Amino acid sequence: MIPANTARLLVSCPDQHGIVAAVSAFLLRRDANVTDAQQHATAPEGGTFFMRMEFRIEGLPAKLDALRSAFRAEVADVFGMDVSIRHLARRKRIAILVSKYDHALVELLYRHRAGELDVDLTAVVSNHDDLRGLVEGFGIPYHFLPVAKRDKATQERSVLDLVGAVDLVVLARYMQILSPAFVQALAGRIINIHHSFLPAFVGANPYRHAYNRGVKLIGATAHFVTEHLDEGPIIEQDVARVTHRHDVPDLMRIGREIERAVLAKAVMAFVEDRVLVYGNKTVVFD
Repeated sequence: MIPANTARLLVSCPDQHGIVAAVSAFLLRRDANVTDAQQHATAPEGGTFFMRMEFRIEGLPAKLDALRSAFRAEVADVFGMDVSIRHLARRKRIAILVSKYDHALVELLYRHRAGELDVDLTAVVSNHDDLRGLVEGFGIPYHFLPVAKRDKATQERSVLDLVGAVDLVVLARYMQILSPAFVQALAGRIINIHHSFLPAFVGANPYRHAYNRGVKLIGATAHFVTEHLDEGPIIEQDVARVTHRHDVPDLMRIGREIERAVLAKAVMAFVEDRVLVYGNKTVVFD
């Protein structure tokens, strides 16, 4: 359980001397106890600096708004920081989009039920009705929103209305290409699992392409969704070794296991505020 008086600070800014000292001094003046801290700079000098810090302050809920304002005035504006301070008592809200493949979805549903994925799972939305029984068996609302061939925009507007102001939308093998308008509406808040070790074999049928190419490794990639298909910032990847004895169904079976684990790790990293984006890359803290 996360204590009610705990918050998490995320910082990114141009690297310069004195950042850590300024942040630490600010928290010290407010009698904060730092319980975890990680940092990274992209270069020894002149790069970008990232920090993730967890701290505890007595009576935090009543002080949070003032704390955010003071940090911006005293520290963030001085160093040109992008900053967020999140009260950990507020659980993140997540919606899942899925089509017919259930393996990545089941992994997330199980982790949620087991308490490992500590979020409010608001809805599962699908363009097919096949997985309703599975999802409702976990006690999660299921919404069937089919895609009309000539009116995809209407379906996307319905999805946006349904998911509302969630912190994250997870594409758990949602087999639809999202429009630029949909992606822009949820910019930085959509994670996809791609069944390939990107940048290899982008697009459809990657296992068939991998088989035809005779690869010895297959993998999966969880990444943020952008307007450019399969090119968003990568959060998590993994691979498995295969041989000439494996056919396409074998690759798909092996790949499903990788996809499940990779997507779950990426979602957990996002929920735990361990992912910071810069350009088309990410820093993912341990």
